Amino acid sequence: MQKIWFVAILWSLIVAPAIFLAAMLTLVNQEYFGFMPTFAELENPKSNVASEVYSADRKLLGTFHVENRSFISFEDLSPNLVKAVIATEDVRFASHFGIDLRGLMRVAIRTVAMGDRSQGGGSTITQQLAKNLFPRNTNEYSSAFDKYSSLLIAKFKEWITAVKLERNYTKNEIVAMYLNVIPFGSNAFGISAAAATFFDKHPLQLNVEEAALLAGVVNAPTRYSPVRNPNNALQRRNFVLRQMVRAGYLTYEGYLVHSEAPIALKYQQKDHNTGLATYFRERVRQTMTARQPERARYATKEDYLADSIEWEKNPLYGWCHKNKKPGNVPYDVNRDGLKIYTTVSSTMQQYAEEALVAHLKNSLQPALNEEIRMKKGRIFGNNISSEQEQEYITRAIKQTERYRVLRLAGWSMSKIMANFRTPVEMVIFTWKGEATVRMSPLDSLKYYKSFLRAGFMAMDPHTGYIKAYVGGPNFKYFKYDLVRQSKRQVGSTIKPFLYTLAMQEGFHPCYRVPNIPQTFAVGDSTWTPKNASPTAYDGKMVTLKWGLSLSVNNISAWLIKQFNPQNMVDLCHKMGITSHIPPVSSIFLGTAEASLYEMVNAYATFANKGVRVMPTMVTRIEDRNGNVLSVFGATQTTEAISEQAAYLMTNLLQGVVNSGTASGLHRTYMLKGAIGGKTGTTQDQSDGWFLGITPQLAAGVWVGCEDRTVHFESLRTGGGANSGLPIFGMFMQKVYADPSLHIAEAERFEPPLNMRTVNLDCNAYEENENKRPRKRLVDDEFF
Repeated sequence: MQKIWFVAILWSLIVAPAIFLAAMLTLVNQEYFGFMPTFAELENPKSNVASEVYSADRKLLGTFHVENRSFISFEDLSPNLVKAVIATEDVRFASHFGIDLRGLMRVAIRTVAMGDRSQGGGSTITQQLAKNLFPRNTNEYSSAFDKYSSLLIAKFKEWITAVKLERNYTKNEIVAMYLNVIPFGSNAFGISAAAATFFDKHPLQLNVEEAALLAGVVNAPTRYSPVRNPNNALQRRNFVLRQMVRAGYLTYEGYLVHSEAPIALKYQQKDHNTGLATYFRERVRQTMTARQPERARYATKEDYLADSIEWEKNPLYGWCHKNKKPGNVPYDVNRDGLKIYTTVSSTMQQYAEEALVAHLKNSLQPALNEEIRMKKGRIFGNNISSEQEQEYITRAIKQTERYRVLRLAGWSMSKIMANFRTPVEMVIFTWKGEATVRMSPLDSLKYYKSFLRAGFMAMDPHTGYIKAYVGGPNFKYFKYDLVRQSKRQVGSTIKPFLYTLAMQEGFHPCYRVPNIPQTFAVGDSTWTPKNASPTAYDGKMVTLKWGLSLSVNNISAWLIKQFNPQNMVDLCHKMGITSHIPPVSSIFLGTAEASLYEMVNAYATFANKGVRVMPTMVTRIEDRNGNVLSVFGATQTTEAISEQAAYLMTNLLQGVVNSGTASGLHRTYMLKGAIGGKTGTTQDQSDGWFLGITPQLAAGVWVGCEDRTVHFESLRTGGGANSGLPIFGMFMQKVYADPSLHIAEAERFEPPLNMRTVNLDCNAYEENENKRPRKRLVDDEFF
C-alpha cells in the first residue's frame, strides 16, 4: 500500500507541474491574464521608428524620433555582428523553436537547486525580441507574491509569443528584428543607430572588435557603455570574443589579436541638437506638423495670410494632418519611420555652416567682446541709458522659465532677484566648446545676450530648391531660427525693390539724377533723409547705378518721389516679402522687418528673369518600407516683374559688387564670377545684411545680437559689408572651388533676346546720350 502511495505521489510530482504548465499556457494564450499579440500584430509589430531626413545627395542628415531607431534588413548586418550576438545571447539559436529547453533546465538547476543566481534568465533571442516588441508590465507591487506571479505570467507570455514569432518569421528575420529593436544606450535604439552613434558606421561595416563591443553592450547598456564605463566595456567585449571562440566563430589566435586591441570609438550621440542642418531639419518638422492657421494665433494679418496661402498651396505644409495612414490616423514624424528626401546639398550645407561659424568665432565675436571690454563689461550700446538698461534686463528676466516657476511658487520680486544673483554651477556655450562654470543666472542671461547670431540661406533661383539653411550658430544653445522665425529691420537691402520700380517704368541704370537732399512733408512738419556719409558727388548729377552701388539715400529719396510708396509695397509682396511693410516715404531706409527667408526668396526673382519661385524643402516622402507617399513636383511660380527689368536689376546689383559697398567680394575673396548683391545696415548697427545672387544661386546673410540694443558701436565693424558679406564670400569661395557642385564662375546672367545689344556701360551710354536729346526712359524697343 505504501508503495502505491509512493508511486502516486511521485507521478503527481511529475504530472502536476506539467498540467499546471499546460493550463497556465492555455489561460495566458486565451488572454485570461491580459493582452496577447495576435498573428496580425505579429506580422506588423508596432515600435517607434525614427523618421530619416536625407539630403539631395542621399546623405542622412538626421532623424525625428522618440526613440532613435531605424529598421534595416538582415542583408545589411555585418556577419561579425550576427555571430557575436548569437554566440553571446543564444548559442543554440539555429536549433530551437523559440524556447531553449536545455538553457531553461540549466538555469533552473543552477538557480533553484544550487542557489547560483549569477546565471541569466535563459531567454533566447526570440524571447528577448518578444519582450522588446511587447514590453512587460512595469507596475510596482505591494507584495513579493504579486511581483513574482506577475513575472511568471510575463514569462509565459514571452514563451508563447516567441513560438509564434518562430512560426511567422525566418531565423534571419528574427535576428534582424531583434537587432532593430534592442536599446544600446546613448539614445541609440537598434543596431543602425548604435553603429552610427559609437563608430559612425553602417552596421554592415562593423569589424570583429566593434561587433563584439556592441553585442556586449546589449546585456547592460549603462554598465557596459564604452563612453561611461570603458573598462567594463573592454572586459565585456573580450568576454564576447571568448564566446565566439567557444561557438566556433573565431579562432583562438584571432581572439588573442582582437582582445589586445583598444576600444576605438567615433562617438557622437545622435539627437536633434547634433549633426548637419539642425535648423533646417527642425524647419521641415515644423512645416510637416503645422496645423491649419487660425487668425487668433497671429499678431499680424500679413503673417496669417501668408500661412493660410501656405496651407492651401504648399502640400508639405501640414502634411502630417493632410495625409492619413491606415485607420484614418495622422502621420507621426517621430514614430512612423518616414523617409524624407530634401533639397539641401550636404556639401553646400557644410560649407555654409563652416563659413558662418568661422566668421562669428574668429572675427566678429572677438571684435564685439573687445568693445564690451572697453565699456567695462557693459553689453548694451552707448546710446542706452542706465535706466533703459535696467528696464531691458528686468524684461529679459521676466521672459525666462526660472522667473515663471518662481513666480508661480509665490516668490516676491526681491526674492526672485536675489535668486537670479546667486551663483550656481552650470554648463555654458563657448566658441571653444561647452564649459562648466559657476555663474549667477543674471550673469548667464547677460552672457548669452552678448553673443552675435547669424542666419544663412541659399537656394536655386530657378527651381526654388533650398540648398543650404543655417538658422544660427549652435542649435543646442540657440534654438531660435534666424532664417524663418526671426524678423529684423532690413536696412538698405530693400532699396533694390525701389530701383526695380524705376526699371519697370523704363529707366536706364545709367540715367542721371541729382544727388541732393530731398524733403518730405510729414503731417505739419518736414523730414529730410541724410546720407550715411558725405560723397565727392554731393550736389552733382549721378547715375542710378552709382546711387545703388554706394547706397546713397539722396538717390533713393528722389526715386520714391517718382513712385507711390504703396507701389513699392505691392512690388515687394509680389517678389516674395510677405511681412507687413508700412507704405511711408521712409520705406527705402529699410525700417520694415522681414525674415531672411523672405529676402532671399525675393532676390532670387532677379536671378530667375523676374519669375518668383516658392522655396522648396522636400522632394519626396516614403514610408518605412520605401513606398512613395508623396512627391512634390513643380514649384509654384509667379511672374513678378518683367524679364527686362530683372536683367537690368542684375546689372545694377553687379555694380554694387564691382564698385560699391560689396566690392570686398572681389578684393578680399577674389570672386570673379557674375555676382550681384546688396549690403544692408540698420540704425546703430543692430543688423548687418548681405543678399547676393549669381546665375545659379541666390543667398543671404543676417548678423546681429538677440537684442537690438546690443550692437557694434561703429559702422566699420557692424555694417553689412563687414558682418554679413564675409560669410557669403567664404561660402562662395568653397562652392566655386568644388566641381562636384556644378556652380561655375564662368556663368553669366542671360539677357532677354531684345536686350542683347543694349549697352549698360554708363560711360558709353553717356557719350551716346550726349549726341541726342536727353531721354528719361529707355527706348521702347528694349521692352
